[in-house]
Amino acid sequence: MIRVWLVLLMALSNLLFSSAAVGLENSTVPEFINIGVLYSFNTSVGRIVKIAVETAVDDINSDSTILGKTKLTLSFQEDSKYRGFLSIAEALQLMATHTVAIIGPQTSTTAHVISHIANELHVPLLSFSATDPTLSSLQFPFFIRTAFNDIFQMTAIADMVSHYGWREVIVVYGDDDHGRNGIGALADKLAERRCKISFKAPMTPDAKREEITDILVQVALAESRVIVLHTSTSWGPKVLSVAKSLGMMQNGYVWIATTFLTSYIDIDSPLSSDEMDNIQGVITLRMYIPDSKLKRSFVSRWTNLTRGKEGNGSLGLSTYGIFAYDTVYVLARALDTFLKQGNQITFSHDPKISELRGDSLHLDAVKIFNEGNLLCKSIYAVNMTGVTGPFRYTPDGNLANPAYEIINVIGSGTRRIGYWSNYSGLSVVPPETLYSKPPNRSYENQKLLTVFWPGETTQTPRGWVFPSNGKLLRIGVPKRVSYREFVSQVQSTDMFKGFCIDVFLSAVNLLPYAVPYKFVPYGDGQSNPSNTELVRLITAGVFDAAVGDITITTERTKMVDFTQPYTESGLVVVASVKKTDSNAWAFLTPFTPMMWTVTAIFFLLVGAVVWILEHRLNDDFRGPPKKQVATILWFTFSTMFFAHRENTVSTLGRFVLLIWLFVVLIINSSYTASLTSILTVQQLSSPIKGIESLVNMKEPIGYLQGSFARSYLIDEIGIHESRLVPLKTPEETAKALEKGPQKGGVAAYINERAYIELFLSSRCDFTIVGQEFTKNGWGFVSISIHKHFCLFSAWTLQFILVPLFKVLN
Repeated sequence: MIRVWLVLLMALSNLLFSSAAVGLENSTVPEFINIGVLYSFNTSVGRIVKIAVETAVDDINSDSTILGKTKLTLSFQEDSKYRGFLSIAEALQLMATHTVAIIGPQTSTTAHVISHIANELHVPLLSFSATDPTLSSLQFPFFIRTAFNDIFQMTAIADMVSHYGWREVIVVYGDDDHGRNGIGALADKLAERRCKISFKAPMTPDAKREEITDILVQVALAESRVIVLHTSTSWGPKVLSVAKSLGMMQNGYVWIATTFLTSYIDIDSPLSSDEMDNIQGVITLRMYIPDSKLKRSFVSRWTNLTRGKEGNGSLGLSTYGIFAYDTVYVLARALDTFLKQGNQITFSHDPKISELRGDSLHLDAVKIFNEGNLLCKSIYAVNMTGVTGPFRYTPDGNLANPAYEIINVIGSGTRRIGYWSNYSGLSVVPPETLYSKPPNRSYENQKLLTVFWPGETTQTPRGWVFPSNGKLLRIGVPKRVSYREFVSQVQSTDMFKGFCIDVFLSAVNLLPYAVPYKFVPYGDGQSNPSNTELVRLITAGVFDAAVGDITITTERTKMVDFTQPYTESGLVVVASVKKTDSNAWAFLTPFTPMMWTVTAIFFLLVGAVVWILEHRLNDDFRGPPKKQVATILWFTFSTMFFAHRENTVSTLGRFVLLIWLFVVLIINSSYTASLTSILTVQQLSSPIKGIESLVNMKEPIGYLQGSFARSYLIDEIGIHESRLVPLKTPEETAKALEKGPQKGGVAAYINERAYIELFLSSRCDFTIVGQEFTKNGWGFVSISIHKHFCLFSAWTLQFILVPLFKVLN
């Protein structure tokens, strides 16, 4: 029994000694807390980060309100290779120093690798430069992003693309986790705005000039001219330099660079004239940091902080430096809260590592941070105002109110053309001024200032060109022999001209994407081709589409798709007219004989009524019968000229006279107007009054050869085929109408109004009779709006052609 108690006593003493040692090493309020920094310090960004982190630690250690007597210490570890096995080894070396958190790494690729280690060892990773959207808090709960997620940057780019009306973009990016995942987010955001990535041009992260040149040559052959460049500061400027040498910084191109370019400009500012020439007209983004007293103070300190620490002169301050400074403060405040809650900082061995046999890597030096989960919660709970402005996290692990400045490179510097925020989209005022207002993302509210695009132009580029390696659409064009003002082939060329061609070209120039095509003539040039047959050839695959004076009919719409009509052109009847010359009896022609008779009767009737009402009371209407009859006639006809002298004394008499004088006024006015017209305007007349007259007649009727009018008159109107005479040209039509049916001509000519107006513009012996008896229009044709020829879909016509035709009209 004594031996048992001795064994228990020895075990208890060992346990107490061990606990005392651990308690001594991991007291509740430690004197020092070690923070690791994993970055590539031989880069300009790394040097800035090191200065900012050291400055933040000095400021915190000198501030007794944060962490009290506890001081922060830094352990720097060079991230020399950015990725792969060495990154793992470097991270393990850093974690072996009992660090409670690691600031870094610099790249998203490294973050993907060592986040798995952080998950295992419960050590938080705080990175402001690994902005890959897929570094989510669900997969990597110990990865904490202290800058804006790239998902917001890609949303800003998608909003700009949509704002300027472009539909397709080309992306050039580094083929690593950062590049691929960022471009994947951009594709999703573009799709939400009915845009897309038309061509992807990935490059190896360490691409040489030859590889960059080969890739950009392929980009230059594509149709889109809107290029999004998503890469790093190390080789992004090389891409722009090669683009400049290839002539891809000229008028018509659009370059949108992610935040790497503003970091490059801010750090190495001022750039040389050659470097600035390479990026003229580029639009880029910069993480937005609102103006504040803290920011101005930090910016003013920066020159002194960097003096003497950089052999080539002072380093410019980029957003990386500011976010690095605030990252240390966020961690310090989280640790302060963590310790005030009574938590300890303890480490323990990973039992999985102890199970390894023959561990020659000495992995047992790496320990688990037992309170890592609690520290992560404290970090996400931080709500402070730092140099970067208000700093707090949303429930999804992203910073609240992400915003970017939109920068345009101009001349020897840059110009801010607006802002983007996740709250209100594009604007020309700082985002913080809009947070107090309801969000407004309407099209009218999305604004940016004038941009100076590549080529030193302020006109917004169209965003596309006809690709030199694309398949050309075969567009059939009728080769007419008449009414060539609408469409005709230029002699000895493959070009066409005319009103229809002008409308087509104007529509194409307004489109935000390229449509490669070539015109193919249809017809022998001797007679007008049938447009119905042209439409049928589209369904047979001979043509992809058709452009010209093609009427939209029910029969044709069953075979192909038409655009909205770009001009109205129903069928009308034209007939020859005869001149009616004036003569000595022309003054009688304003009224018909019936009208003259009725007017005379009313004159006599009114005179008789007035006499009956007045002769008993009025002496002017008394006397011998002959006098009274003469008085009635004189009084009645003198009212026509308002020259009657007899007074009316009875109330009824005056009432009748008042009404009669009003009637006389109307009769005089109508007569005067009609007579004036007869004497001054040439009178034309025709026995044909419209399509109804032709149906009841037996005379021949002319129509334009190749027109749908023939089938319409036979099938819909019921006119016999034998009465229809095809006419090829306006001259042939005029001769047939002049001859008339008695001399082998035609009684009337039926064609569409557009042709008729052109026909009558130089011929005064013919006129349109009756009303337009069809409601048709002209449109362009494609096999299906779902095929490649989406140019002429109903959507296109609604948004492009309709406004164009309003201008044309």
